[in-house]
Amino acid sequence: MRRILRSNFKPGTPNWAGRRAQWRALGLSDEDMEKPKIAIINSSSELAICFSHLDGIAAKVKEAIRAAGGLPFEVRTAAPSDFITNAGRGGGYILPTRDLIVNDIEVQVEGALLDGMICLASCDKTTPGQLMAAGRLNIPTIVVICGYQQSGTYRGQHMDIEEVFLKSSFVASGGVSLAEITEMADNAVRSPGVCAGMGTANSMHIVCEALGMSLPGSAPVLANSPKMMGHVREAGQRIVQMVWDDYKPRDIMTAESFANAAMVVLALSASINTVKHLQAIAMECECDVDVYDLFARYADKIPLLAAIRPTGEGLIEDLEAAGGTRAVMKRLEGLLHCNARTVTGQNVGEVLNDVQIANEKVIHTVLNPVSKPPSLVIVKGSLLPGGGIVRLGGPSERTMRFTGPANIFHSREEAMEAIGRGEVKPGQVVVLRGIGVKGGPGLAMTSSVVFALDGAGLIDKVAVVTEGQLSGLVNRGLVVGEASPEAMEGGPLGLVDNGDPISIDVDKRVVNLDVPEETLAKRREEQRQFGKTGERGWLSIYQRTVQPVHKGAVLFK
Repeated sequence: MRRILRSNFKPGTPNWAGRRAQWRALGLSDEDMEKPKIAIINSSSELAICFSHLDGIAAKVKEAIRAAGGLPFEVRTAAPSDFITNAGRGGGYILPTRDLIVNDIEVQVEGALLDGMICLASCDKTTPGQLMAAGRLNIPTIVVICGYQQSGTYRGQHMDIEEVFLKSSFVASGGVSLAEITEMADNAVRSPGVCAGMGTANSMHIVCEALGMSLPGSAPVLANSPKMMGHVREAGQRIVQMVWDDYKPRDIMTAESFANAAMVVLALSASINTVKHLQAIAMECECDVDVYDLFARYADKIPLLAAIRPTGEGLIEDLEAAGGTRAVMKRLEGLLHCNARTVTGQNVGEVLNDVQIANEKVIHTVLNPVSKPPSLVIVKGSLLPGGGIVRLGGPSERTMRFTGPANIFHSREEAMEAIGRGEVKPGQVVVLRGIGVKGGPGLAMTSSVVFALDGAGLIDKVAVVTEGQLSGLVNRGLVVGEASPEAMEGGPLGLVDNGDPISIDVDKRVVNLDVPEETLAKRREEQRQFGKTGERGWLSIYQRTVQPVHKGAVLFK
């Protein structure tokens, strides 16, 4: 006997009568109203190419759900694109929109008491927002990976949007001309989907599969390809059975699943943004796991298995062709928690049982990796007691130790103008503060500062400590991102003065402020203020409720 669905109310009650009036007017039958009711979470938007194909995917999901005996309801959420939505408020809307998506899903799905969800994952913040909502609502959910865009060529060379982003910061220093960057931009994108390369979007798609929340073999995948469409249809069929089985996200996203995801991120040198997103997802799942501790624990145990751009010259297409996430997990099989569950109902070990690696030159073995040093490390110390993240990537000659005087800026624009005027000198530690999750508010995007340093020939001659967010493309120089706790929250970053010596030792995982305690005690008595005040609207709500970035930047009072 099938279980009673929460979406079905007792006949004659006010909820039943109101729902019947609305849904009969939509053309639904009595039979329809008894079926499992599945929300299709769609972040479609005409603002960015990464979302432009989602309406077509939603239509295919609806067909599959109906064929499996379910009743689909498409609902929309905000659709943030790092390349479009980062223009206003210094890029402050990007991360807060992740949490807007979470709450939007809650309002529409929980308010209507629907039975399950299919989430269409696209650009950077949609995937973590959808996974956070899945953990919070804990109703049967599958995340459908909606794929990466086809890249173009520029003067005979591969060209993608992330390369355009990087090279755009070379224009001010004369490293790239306006005509060249225009031609690059005009030829970088050749289809819908997310940015190519191991940026945050593809990284989070891979994380989703590693967590068990998307169908095996889903990531990475070319948008609108036959392979992707096959997964779309399969997900639509599977979600209906998951509802009848009452098979929920918290059955899947356990402490072991988060450990698996952290290992896959390290094996691919994926985006540093995955760390805070995984922590946020864990908190919404009420799963007692410290994701920062996971990365610290596994950093020296998990070698780099594939050198995909920007870590190496491999393309995201190469990773897909070699077997994608499943193949990477197969390589890590002896280290993974193979009892962790997936949306298929199988555990990880069962999923990996027959997996073959199609190209061993792309996905290396644990014993013969691309490189053994950690691809991503958590650093702490007297300057950053909450931690910061350094993405190391593959083999490089970059400096792992650095000591120099602080050169402080309070916005990305201020820092870039100073770089252009030659006011950033070799040997300095560039500090960007007052721009964290509260100070921004919203964790301002500071990748352009790193790229400008690269364009000015300073990337290997300075170090960077930033409260801000970094694109998944940042993979050069000694850059400590998402420094926490931030200055606006009273963190030690607020006590730094220009010229103060800062020491960074990546091997020892420390970032220290080398200033006597008596000097810092006097500075604590001063009225130092950082970040924006007087915000209104969504960013005001975010600023008042957001937790520190090392706690996932989730919204809790």
